[in-house]
Amino acid sequence: MEYLPVTAVWEITMGCNMRCDHCGSSCAEPLPDELTTEEALALCDDLKTVGLKWITLSGGEPLTRTDWPEIAGRLTRNGIKPNIITNGWLVNDEMVKMAQENGVETISISLDGNRETHDAIRKKGAFDKVLSAFQVLNRHNHVSASNTTVTKHNLHQLDEIKEILLENKVDLWQIQIGLPMGNMAKDRESIVDPSVIEYLIDYSHQTTLEGRIKVFPADCLGYYTEKESVVRQISMNSASAVLWQGCNAGKRSFGILHNGDILGCTSIRDDSMIEGNIKKRSLPEIWNDPEAFSWSRGLKKADLDGLCGECAYGDTCLGGCPNTRLTLNGSIHAENQYCVYHTSMDATSKKLATYSDAAELMETAWGYVNQQKWQLASLTLKRILEIDPQRVAALELFGFVSYNLNNFTQAKEANEAVLTSQPENAYALKGLGLSLHRLNRSEEGIVSLLKATRVATPQHMDSFFDLSVVYTELNQPEKAREILQQGEVRFPGYIARMTGAPPSYYPAC
Repeated sequence: MEYLPVTAVWEITMGCNMRCDHCGSSCAEPLPDELTTEEALALCDDLKTVGLKWITLSGGEPLTRTDWPEIAGRLTRNGIKPNIITNGWLVNDEMVKMAQENGVETISISLDGNRETHDAIRKKGAFDKVLSAFQVLNRHNHVSASNTTVTKHNLHQLDEIKEILLENKVDLWQIQIGLPMGNMAKDRESIVDPSVIEYLIDYSHQTTLEGRIKVFPADCLGYYTEKESVVRQISMNSASAVLWQGCNAGKRSFGILHNGDILGCTSIRDDSMIEGNIKKRSLPEIWNDPEAFSWSRGLKKADLDGLCGECAYGDTCLGGCPNTRLTLNGSIHAENQYCVYHTSMDATSKKLATYSDAAELMETAWGYVNQQKWQLASLTLKRILEIDPQRVAALELFGFVSYNLNNFTQAKEANEAVLTSQPENAYALKGLGLSLHRLNRSEEGIVSLLKATRVATPQHMDSFFDLSVVYTELNQPEKAREILQQGEVRFPGYIARMTGAPPSYYPAC
């Protein structure tokens, strides 16, 4: 698969004139291995070579690097649109004029609360510098933005922050959560609880509908709620719904550190995820290396733990923001509790735990299946199997539901559990065979499916069709036709009944 980079974030310096409590990079002074001007400009040319469209210059405080106008100008001449994220302290008329002369599109200024809170997080006088910076941007009619890192210290001040931004005619507002990295790793108590994510999505939705400022939820906020889709659709000026399509790190975006290290995302401060350094290998060589960014490009739902590894959206979502999982749980494969869908399903599981009538829960599970609400059906069936682990009807249905969630290992295990007590259960044999096929164990799957056809009853005669589909997918059309003919012999009219069924549809699992 070819990956084409569209956007990047470049920490052009680790130097900073502040020491913010929540700084993920723990920035202080410029480091000795920072790219020289010549190296930085050469990188700008390589960014053109790989086809980049947009880039954000950050830090540290990017404006403390005196050659930032040269870097921005080179990017612009190369057809790449630069943006800047700054703390605002050095924003003045001269700076904005230089930004405009060098093609900088958006200047985003961090605002993390009212005067007292913002100054406490950053440094005394920082709040007034932010207001001054917004006024300068307004004087020059320059596109302005702001980003807010939400912690327990400022969660209750979102309305105040919003009004400050509106008073200063700010165009765009990004909301993100603080994560335990850099300086904030020492203050995990300040990190908001997972339940806050739904509130932030609701707040973003309400603000978006007000129409006074565009809200951009960061990639650490979501996922898969109608309100989030509306916010992203409006903020991105999209004509249709915008759903989270998974992290773009190493696929459509990447990060550049101050010294030229290339990694999937600048937020990820894990040396094992550095793909190379532009002082040793060119950017195109690093990007196009088939082994590069394998943690992202090769990530599959089955690699994820917990609910993320079973989630209905897992194949697309891939657990949401990997840095959230890494910083909070120590692994990019961990489940992501900071997900609205996750918190909703977790609440459902806790509610189901209060029920003990397996028969009543089976009716509920079937209701969810009939509505194709596979995740809710799965959670309900798990509760039933906690109450009665050997309940065959629940195991059969759990296998089917798991298959529809693409949780093929789970489906295999459920059908195997049925077969331990009912070795000739046609439904379970078929489900096991299909699950094995999807797990790339097709030869074993065919053995199980053949057995299912031999013990098939009119109720479960679809085994012939399912096996024919497997043979078709394995490019064995003659065997596919042969097995359908066998079904016709066993059940006259079978082929006519199956005509028109989609080639990849398995009527039952």
